Amino acid sequence: MDLSPYVVEWMNLFLRWFHVFAGILWIGSTYFFTWLDGRLTEEEAETKDGNPAQVWMVHSGGFYVVEKQKTAKLLPKRLHWFRWEAAFTWLSGILLLGLVYYKGKLLVDTDVRELSHLQAIAIGVGTLIVGWIVYDLLAQTPLVKSQFAFATVCYLLLVGVIYGLTHTLSARAAYIHVGGMMGTIMAANVWMRILPAQRQTIAAVKAGRDPDAKLAAGAKLRSKHNSFMVIPVVFTMVSNHFPATTYGDKYNWIILSILVLIGWGAAKIVRRA
Repeated sequence: MDLSPYVVEWMNLFLRWFHVFAGILWIGSTYFFTWLDGRLTEEEAETKDGNPAQVWMVHSGGFYVVEKQKTAKLLPKRLHWFRWEAAFTWLSGILLLGLVYYKGKLLVDTDVRELSHLQAIAIGVGTLIVGWIVYDLLAQTPLVKSQFAFATVCYLLLVGVIYGLTHTLSARAAYIHVGGMMGTIMAANVWMRILPAQRQTIAAVKAGRDPDAKLAAGAKLRSKHNSFMVIPVVFTMVSNHFPATTYGDKYNWIILSILVLIGWGAAKIVRRA
């Protein structure tokens, strides 16, 4: 269906607006809980009286106290879930990807490789799907026991993806698909690994059983991975506005590979701030 340029422009603007705002909510909650868990862990190590670890905070006009329970308890209060931020961010991003790159036909650069539009779409969509499958399989291996080893393998695979896409699709499309792949992994982590683990933990408590500690550890690990991926994802989003120094450079794949490492380093600092 052909839409008028006026309608397409408004769709583009609305989707970008929605996508950025949803992303702010998702990233903000991710880093807040990452920071909170770190502070509670520190407090727990310093607590000698046996009382639960607490973090006191002040924001706006109120004081807030957050307590980390050593054992799961069901309290007579509403349980707050954080899930729709991830879903809305990913969904709006996919719609934007389809509108700008697939409908807008910005995937192919004949100076890079001769491809039909459908072939390019298949490569783009395949990257998102296969990227999640490979990551998810790796995250279930003993490799995750070593943070350095897991990060090294993932980085080498990611560099391979970056090199492959920048030598197959248009450079701009390659960058955004690298970000889209990591964003897809992040959203899938939330909906396919973190939330199911939380539901199983709650079900165990309701049934009077001790929750499986491995489920909690696995969910926490996936959330940690998300906090590292988000900074490179945001970079790929904004890189579209700076072609001369990013995807338009002849060493574009090296530039993105280096900036992923910088993003991971920045995430490590932010996580400890």
